[in-house]
Amino acid sequence: MTFLEVLYFIVPSAIFYAAPLILVAIGGVFSERSGVVNIGLEGLMVIGAFTGILFNLFYADTFGGATPWLALVAAMVAALLLSLLHAVASISFRADQVVSGVAINLLAIALSLYLVKKIFGKGQTDFITERFARYSVPVLSDIPFIGDLFFKSIYNTSFFAIAVAILAWFVIYKTPFGLRLRAVGEHPMAADTMGINVTRMRYIAVMISGALAGIGGAIYAQTISNDFGHATINGQGFMALAAMIFGKWHPLGAMGAALFFGLAQSLSIAGPSIPYIKEIPSVFLLILPYVLTILALAGFIGKANAPKANGKPYIKGER
Repeated sequence: MTFLEVLYFIVPSAIFYAAPLILVAIGGVFSERSGVVNIGLEGLMVIGAFTGILFNLFYADTFGGATPWLALVAAMVAALLLSLLHAVASISFRADQVVSGVAINLLAIALSLYLVKKIFGKGQTDFITERFARYSVPVLSDIPFIGDLFFKSIYNTSFFAIAVAILAWFVIYKTPFGLRLRAVGEHPMAADTMGINVTRMRYIAVMISGALAGIGGAIYAQTISNDFGHATINGQGFMALAAMIFGKWHPLGAMGAALFFGLAQSLSIAGPSIPYIKEIPSVFLLILPYVLTILALAGFIGKANAPKANGKPYIKGER
C-alpha cells in the first residue's frame, strides 16, 4: 500500500469516525458556554444510540431509506428529555453538576440495557438493515487528490456534522442568542442585571447539548456498530468532552479536536492493514484513542480557560 493509498483510506475514515464526536462536543460547548458542566454526554450518547437503533429496527419497513434520518430525530428527542433531568438538578435545585452528570451516565446505560433485555431477550439488539448511504459530491469529487480525500464515497453524516459545527460557531459568536449565552457563562449576575433570564438560557443550552449528544449517539450506532449493546458507546462521550476542552470551548476548535480523535480511532481499526503501523501490536492501536485523550487533556487543560461561571450555580441576588 503506497503513501497516497494510505491517505485515501485514513482521511475519509477519520472524518467518518469523527462525525459523532463533533456533534457531541458541540453539544458540550453549548452547555458549558452557559455555565453548566455536562459530564453526562456519555450517557446522553448512550440513550441516543439505543433510541436510534430501536427506531430503525421497528420502523425500517415503514419508512425505508428515510429511517436512519428519522431515527436521529427520535434519538434527539429522547436525549433532550434525559438532559432535562440534568438541567433540573443542576440549575433549579443547584445540585453538584459533576455528580448530576455522572448520575445521567449511570442511569442511561442501566435503563437502556434493561430495556434491551426486556425487548430482545438478550444483551444486545438485532442488527439494523437500513443504513446511511455513502455518496460522492458532484464536481468536487473530480478534483485531483483533494476530491479523493474529502469528497468521494463519504457518509452524508460527516457533512452534516461539519455543517452543524459551522452553524454552532455562527450562532454562538454572531447572533444575539450567542452573546447572551456567553454572557450567562462568563458573568451571570451582570447578564441578569441586563435583563437576560439566566435560568432559561441555561435550560436551553443544556437541552441543545442533550439533543446534539443524542444525534451523535444515533449516528455512531447506525454507522459504526449497526446494533446496540453494553459496549456500543464505550468512552466516546468522554472523548467528545476532551475534544471540547482541547478545542478551548470553541465550536470549530472542538471540531478540529474531534477530527484528531477520529484519526486515532481510524488508526486503531485500520492500522493492521497499513505498512509500518501494522508492526505495532494491536493492543496499542486499540488503546491509542484513549491514550491520546488523556495526553490531550494533560497537555491542554491548564492552558484552556473555561467560561468563568462554568460549574457554578447562579443564585439571584447573591454576590
